[in-house]
Amino acid sequence: MIKGVKEGLLFLLDDQCVFDALVAELRHKLEKTHQQLLTGPLVHIHVRLGSRIITDEQREQLASIIGAQGNLMIQSMESDPPAKPESGGGAANLHVLSSIVRSGQTLEHEGDLLLIGDVNPGGSILCTGDIYVLGALRGMAHAGFAGRTDAIIATSLMRPTQLRIADVVSRPPEEWLTFDSAMEFAYLNEGQMQIDKLSQLFRIRQNPILFRGV
Repeated sequence: MIKGVKEGLLFLLDDQCVFDALVAELRHKLEKTHQQLLTGPLVHIHVRLGSRIITDEQREQLASIIGAQGNLMIQSMESDPPAKPESGGGAANLHVLSSIVRSGQTLEHEGDLLLIGDVNPGGSILCTGDIYVLGALRGMAHAGFAGRTDAIIATSLMRPTQLRIADVVSRPPEEWLTFDSAMEFAYLNEGQMQIDKLSQLFRIRQNPILFRGV
C-alpha cells in the first residue's frame, strides 16, 4: 500500500507474504498503478516493513526497485520492534523492597519481588512471579503461587525451611541443601525442583536480573 503523507510517501509493505511475492507486487505498483504519483520533483519515501525482518541483501533489493523510479529517495526503511512478552521474568515488573521478614510474618506480592533483607525462620514470602532475596532465606518462599511454573526463587544464602514453585513443593532441606556460599536459585525442570548457582540463570532466562553481591 502506498500512502501520501506530509513528509512524502509512505510505503506499507505486507509482512505476511513471501519476499519474492512482495517484490513482484512492489514492482507492479510502481510501474503500473501509481505512475501519476511518481513524476515531477523529488519525493521522499518512508518504507514500513511491519514485523518482517529483512537481510541486507533484501534491503538493497527494495532500495534498488524504489530508486529505479528516478525521483524517489528513500528516507527510512524500518521494521516494527518485536512485541514484549506479557509474562516471564525480568526487571520490567520487579518490585524492590528493603525489609526483614520475621517469624510469623507473611509477605505477599503480585509480580516479581526483590527483597533486600533476610527472611527469618517462620517467615514466609508468597509471589505470583519470581522471588529474589538479597540476603538470607531461612523461612518459606512460594514463587508462582498463581500457577506460573517458570518462576524462580533466588537468594544470596539458600537455607529455607521450604520452597514452593507453582504447586511443586521442595524435598526436605536436608536432602538437597548444598551449603554452598555462592548465590543460588531454585527452578522447576520437568516438574521437579532443582537448585543451581545464580550464575547459571542465563541458561533458562534470556534477560535475567543481574546480581553483583550483597
